[in-house]
Amino acid sequence: MIGSLLTTIVIEGLVVTVYAFWKRKPVGRILLASILANVLTQSALWIVLNLSFARYLIALFVSEIFIWLIESLFLRFFPGSQLGWKESVLLSLVMNISSFGVGWFLPV
Repeated sequence: MIGSLLTTIVIEGLVVTVYAFWKRKPVGRILLASILANVLTQSALWIVLNLSFARYLIALFVSEIFIWLIESLFLRFFPGSQLGWKESVLLSLVMNISSFGVGWFLPV
């Protein structure tokens, strides 16, 4: 679980850093929002997946949708992030597609 969390934070952190520099947004604030959101959502994801092992893929995909929305809210409302709704939703989507895509191919 810790390895998965750290991998997610690194991958999504890279996405956040590139985006924040590109759009001239506060890197530190958005990165902190991302890290805090990931600690919360990854913990919840592991609980859901352990409880739903018989329907692992369904639970995974449904959880990922909720994670995307929760992280969008974190990015939007985190103090000092300077992100609007559209930016938050799209950034969260790219972050999660990136980490999910890489994670899909990593050994568990």
